Amino acid sequence: MSDGKTPFELMMAQAQEMAKAFNPALSSFDPKNYEKLWPTMSKDAMEMWFGKGVSKSGLDAKTRLLLTLAGMTMQGAQAETPFRMSVRHALEAGATEEEVAETIAQMSMFAGIPAMTRAMDLAREVIAERKEGEE
Repeated sequence: MSDGKTPFELMMAQAQEMAKAFNPALSSFDPKNYEKLWPTMSKDAMEMWFGKGVSKSGLDAKTRLLLTLAGMTMQGAQAETPFRMSVRHALEAGATEEEVAETIAQMSMFAGIPAMTRAMDLAREVIAERKEGEE
């Protein structure tokens, strides 16, 4: 390891080279572009699959998605694409920007400030992109 890279960095570089060998188009792969392939589900669809459609007296889709964001924040918001997509879907399901921010901020007491900060940064990106799309 004379080049100063960690074993993880070396493994990732090797995986990227292998992916390029299998498919040269992967050399410019960007995970943020990948999430654009998945449309935002409508509020009604989310409610049917994740909300009151599951349990008529249970949690609605908005609450379930806010809980999902809380859990992902607890894990340090490591899975960036699913986290960003969950923010997008929570907003579509009726959550306000403030509710998303409060959900993430609440987790600072349990997951720590670094996890909360990372999650908040990702949520801000999604909110800013959403506002740009509305203009």
